[in-house]
Parts: sequence; structure tokens; C-alpha cells
Amino acid sequence: MPDRFKASRSSESSFDPLSVGLQPPPNETEEEKEVRLAAAREAVRVSRTIDVGLVESKKAMERKKRAVKILLLGQSESGKSSVLRNFRLAFTPKYFESERLLWKTVIQLNLISSLKKILAVLQEEWDETESAGTKSATLLTSEHRRLALSLSPLLAFETGISNMLSSDSPSGGYTVTVRPGGGWKDKLASFGRAPSSDDPPSPTGAPGSDPSQVTQVLAACKDEIISLWGDTVVRSVLESRDVHLKEAPGFFLDDTERIAALDYVPSDRDIMRARIRTLGVEEHRFVTESGFRAGTEFFITDVCGSSNQRSTWIPYFDDVQAILFLAPLAFWQSLDEDAKVNRVQDSLEIWREIVGNPLLAKTAFILLFNKKDILQAHIAAGVLVKKFVPSFGDRPNDVASVTKYFRDKFSAYHRKFSPEPRPFIFYETEAIDTKSTAIILGEVQEQIIRNHMKGLDVM
Repeated sequence: MPDRFKASRSSESSFDPLSVGLQPPPNETEEEKEVRLAAAREAVRVSRTIDVGLVESKKAMERKKRAVKILLLGQSESGKSSVLRNFRLAFTPKYFESERLLWKTVIQLNLISSLKKILAVLQEEWDETESAGTKSATLLTSEHRRLALSLSPLLAFETGISNMLSSDSPSGGYTVTVRPGGGWKDKLASFGRAPSSDDPPSPTGAPGSDPSQVTQVLAACKDEIISLWGDTVVRSVLESRDVHLKEAPGFFLDDTERIAALDYVPSDRDIMRARIRTLGVEEHRFVTESGFRAGTEFFITDVCGSSNQRSTWIPYFDDVQAILFLAPLAFWQSLDEDAKVNRVQDSLEIWREIVGNPLLAKTAFILLFNKKDILQAHIAAGVLVKKFVPSFGDRPNDVASVTKYFRDKFSAYHRKFSPEPRPFIFYETEAIDTKSTAIILGEVQEQIIRNHMKGLDVM
């Protein structure tokens, strides 16, 4: 082969377009060279950061595959959040303790929300009697007006802080409402430290949006709150308008003396009773500090229980090891969304649908008959089950008989509609009773982990 062809092929094979692209431009100045090299170093840094992020994401996905995944299901206000807090208290006590003072503001807001409801009812009473021209028709007096007026500053705090916690969608109701993700906790925590020049401005800029001031204002209004709530005329007005605050979640008016104190620190039971509504789905990750196989990683997903949100549950059925289904036996209540639908009957229908879902054929179901203390109180007060559930018939109107009746209903649906045979596991719980709930959750945790380890073929 002629030498000229050899030289041509050798030249072509050594050509590297990348090296040509990296060559400095002709007539490059020192300043331009420094800028080019700095850009190259930044590109390398960004590339390495992306590589590290991809590696960490892969590790996180592998960890999640081996973690225990639990889904919390049930109606709105069934007690899912309280069970989750009990889980935190029982198995991640250090984390639970770190959030104690954050719940102080939530509990204070719950107390003020109850007051807000009372004042709204009293105003309705005044408006109606005055419009009818029969001022004497109400037993409310000028003293009640004075009390209502003296407590009105608290409403500005309740509105300001609630809007600050859910700045993208202020609720304007009687329940503190937040978005998933824990951002509201960060906002509350920021008020526990001295302000910094780097801090962003207040989300609302409105007076009363600083939780650090609530304690002082509550303490100043404590006597008026106790006087208003203890007034027999006020109680009769609430009763006449079918307002039963004691049955509502987040009720703390009976504890005003303690909660309105300057040195108030929430008890574990207070935190379990606190009411905060989360819009949407929230996933909670934690590693157990105690209990069976301490160090186990959990992912617990809490989904919205409102009837118009249940269609969003299905995507979370994938790869879940256990479902904790909460069904308070509140046979005397109807759904907030539809007053014609009995709460227990609605729970039964949800239970029938999920146990029969083929995507959950291998999933363990654990049924929690929650709020048994409220059931006991209503039975003791003489509330008849057959008045609300005619099929209950003439069975004994006691807690044991009522619980057995509904337990048999859930068990029959579980047996009939499950795609594959599986054990029917249930517990009677009172989420605000932290000691008994911890024992139950300990058993639940051990059972779920054992099933999970069998699925991983490590037991």
C-alpha cells in the first residue's frame, strides 16, 4: 500500500472532535481564559452533584423496597392522625418530644375555635331576636354581650395564625387546616427562636399571626372563657341549636384553666386530642427507636378520608404491606358531607370495597374500632342503637353487644369479599389513651414486621 494512503488513514484515526471542541479559542485573553475554566469547573461540579444525587436516589429506592409500608384508611375524623401520633410516641419518642411545643399552638387554636363557634351561635341568637323585635325572647343578657366583646380579640389570633399555616387556602371555618408536607410545623417552629434579618416577611402580615403572642392573650382572657363556657344560659342556647361541642374533635374548653396558663406544656394526651385537618395525602417516614426490631424503617401514608377524596386512594394500594382501617362505632352520627348516610354504615361499605380489591389480595388488614370511650359514654347516656340502626333490633343496648354486632358485620364482609383467605384482625382502641394504645400498636407493629420479613425471605 502506498505510503500516502497509510499517512491519510493514520491521520483520520487520530482525529478527536471532542478535543477540538475543548481547544481554547484563538487569541483568547487571560481574563477570558479564567472565565472559561471557571465555567468548566462549575460544569464538573454540577455533573458530580447530579451523579451523587442519582446514587442517593437509587439507595433510597432500595431502602424503601425493604421498608415496611402501611396505609392508614378511614373516614374523615376517624382518628387516623391520633393513631399516627401514638405510633410516634411509642416507637420514636425522641422525635415526638421534639414536636411537643409545636402542638401547644394547635391546641390553643382548638380552644379558640370552640370559642369562635360559641360566639357565632350567640350572635345568631341576638340577630334573630332583634330582627323579630322580641328582645325579651332570649335569656342572653348584657353581661353575655360584655363577655363576647371581651373575647373577640382572640378571634383575630385564630384567623391570623390559621391563615398563616395554610396561606395558600385559608379555611375560614372552625378547624385548623394545613397542606401535607410538614411546612406548617416549620412555620410554627420559626416563632420559637429570635427573629433574624434573613427571615422572610410574615406570610400574612396581619395582626394576630404570631403564635408566640397567643399564650399571653389566652392567659389574660382565661377567666372570661371559663365564665362563658360555664354559663347555664349559654349552654341552653347551644343545646337549643343542636351544637354539641364536647363531641367535636379538638375540644379543650373543660381544660381552659390548665391550657390558658402561661407555663402550659401539652401532655401526651393533649397532643392525641388535638385536631388539625390535612388536605391531601401525607407520607410519614421514620425509623423505630424501640419496640420489636428497633431500627426498622416505616413509611406510613395517611390519606384524606372525605367521601369525595376516596377515589384518590387506589394509587397508594401498590406495594403496601398492611392497612390500618379505623372505624369508630359512632352509630348516632351521619357524614358531614351527607346527613342521610350513617357513619358506621359508610365505614362498612368502605371496608367491603377495600377488602375485595384484588390489588390488596396479599395485604394484611388490621381493623381498629376507635373511640371506644365515646361509644361507652353514649351507651351510658341511654342512646339507643336501634333508633339509628334498625337492624340492631332488640339486642341488649350495652357496649359489649353493640361492639359484637358491628364486629360480626365487618367480619362477614371480610370473609365474603376477600380474594384470598386471611385472618380477621381487630382491636378496640381509644387513641387518646396512650398507654393502652401503645400496647395495641406494639402488637400491630410486631405482626406487620413479621409478615414483612417473611415476604423478604429473611425469617
